[in-house]
Amino acid sequence: MNILEIKNLCVSLGGKALLKGINMNVAEGARHLLSGANGSGKTSMVQAIAGNPDYKIDAGEIIFDGRDITALPTAERARLGIFIGAQHVPEIPGLSLTGFLKASMMAHYPKLTAGEFFQALSDARTKLNIPESWLGRSINVGFSGGERKRLMFLHMLLLRPRLAILDEIDSGVDADSQKLFAKIIKDLNKKGTSFLIISHQEKFTNMVKNSAVTALSGGEVVV
Repeated sequence: MNILEIKNLCVSLGGKALLKGINMNVAEGARHLLSGANGSGKTSMVQAIAGNPDYKIDAGEIIFDGRDITALPTAERARLGIFIGAQHVPEIPGLSLTGFLKASMMAHYPKLTAGEFFQALSDARTKLNIPESWLGRSINVGFSGGERKRLMFLHMLLLRPRLAILDEIDSGVDADSQKLFAKIIKDLNKKGTSFLIISHQEKFTNMVKNSAVTALSGGEVVV
């Protein structure tokens, strides 16, 4: 069974065609690698799946878990279980990390108690070696690129999404962080999360042990 099906997807941005008839399936339980040179269409694919309204879907369908989500807003896609780990995450001054994570978890698990949230947060923070002092800080303000990606993994661990799409999550982080991220991906995968991963680093993809590969070039599938 496929968790994600992309059917004849054509996407443009500002009138420029970015994706040209993409067909791709991500199997449930996969660790699927999306590869290709810069400008090949990988990030455009991520943005289209996420529902970014700037990326106009000119034709085709996006099917998630058997449901057509092509016209759904981003928030609804997230509630269905799609997690996006983007390359660049904005700073949000004034919103604490704990406040953001609690609101996000409650949106996905409305029956979650405060005690359950704080226990889950403690467990996830420990797995990622995140200091407790980070939790009261504003989202991404003053954090390095590598620290921001660690916080992204914290969010993903808490949500336990059906499908996690990670766009170059391994870039700009040290070797120890790459090993930790690969371990968390494999652990979550065993617990039911499917992955679509964009990476240019063979060392990292070897650690993840991808189960399938789709390569893009010029907005088209080549492999």
